[in-house]
This record gives sequence, structure tokens and C-alpha cells, in this order.
Amino acid sequence: MTARSTLTMVGAIAATAILAGCSGTPGPATSSTGTSPAVVAAGQPAPRATEVNPPGDIPDTQSYVIFSPAGGGYSVKTPEGWSRTSTGTTTSFTDKLNRIQVSAAAAATQPDVASVTKTDVPLVKATVAKFAMGKVSTVVRRGGSAILLTYQGDSAPDQVTGKVVRDAFERYTFYRAGKRVDLTLSGPTNADNVDPWRIVSDSLRWN
Repeated sequence: MTARSTLTMVGAIAATAILAGCSGTPGPATSSTGTSPAVVAAGQPAPRATEVNPPGDIPDTQSYVIFSPAGGGYSVKTPEGWSRTSTGTTTSFTDKLNRIQVSAAAAATQPDVASVTKTDVPLVKATVAKFAMGKVSTVVRRGGSAILLTYQGDSAPDQVTGKVVRDAFERYTFYRAGKRVDLTLSGPTNADNVDPWRIVSDSLRWN
């Protein structure tokens, strides 16, 4: 065999090897960690992440029922299904981290910003752990005007876990004909309960 023939044969063998390597089926693409990425089937949407509401958020689907205590002289909407406890003229409704408290009492004069600031604030401060003052203002609700006191404080420790939650409070004082009704709404500071609290505070009516 001549030198020229030998070179021709070597070239043919090399070309055959290259073609054989290119005709192989490629394996799945891998990430930098060596694992195969997840593949979404054609025509199928990517799965959505599960929505998780912050603790204390009252769902938009919450339904409400009217609470009107015998002889109370008022009515107010409260979330259906919440646990209820009563002591004298004070009634509380609770669910998980949220709470509604409503109480009625005789009052010789109509409360205003000055009287709530001077008299009510010290009483509230004495009963709320780590009380932090917000503000006192006059607001208008569908049932009439009210004095609104806002503040923050720590919840009572959970009976099981001992966990304490930082709560935000809205305390509405309504008045008519010698009677006042105090409506206090509270829940975690990071919860978005603007709409539910508006439903409740807008619902108070005098009987």
C-alpha cells in the first residue's frame, strides 16, 4: 500500500467516526447541578402557588348576622360562626386571632374627643399590655357619628403555645339619648381587615 493510499484510508475512518457521533440521540438537558429541569406538558398552564392569607385576615366570603341583645337598645352585624361570650351588658365575639367586643352603658353626657382622651384612654391603657396610643377622632358611620379611638397592644398569651400577638384596635363610641355603646374591633397588626371592620362599624343601629 502506498503512503497516499494510507492517508486516504485514515481520513475516511476519521470522517466515519465523526458522523457516527453526530447521529446519536442527545440526552435531556441538565442544569448546572446535574439535574433535569421540570417540564410543563404542552398546552398545560404552569401550576399556581397556593394562596395563603396572613394570620388574622377575615375572608371576603365571610357572612354576617345581626346581634341585638334583649333590652340593649341597639343591633350590630357580627361574623357568622364566631364564638360568643357575654358578661352583663358586654358581649365578645372571637375567631382565631380576631375579636369584637360590644357593650352598652348609661351616660349622662355625650362623649367627645376631649372626654374620651381624658377619661377612656387611661382606663383602656390600664387593661392592655404594652399599650401604644394611636389617635382620637370623630368619624361618621351609617348609624351616626362616633368617637374613634385607635391604639395597639399585646394580646393575651395563647393558652396552648404561649404566643403573644401584636394587635391593632379600633374602638367606636356611639351615643344616643343617655346611652352609649362601645364597639371594639381588634386583630393582628399585619392583618388586612379594613373591609370587615367597616361592615361591622357601619352596621350599628339604635332600636
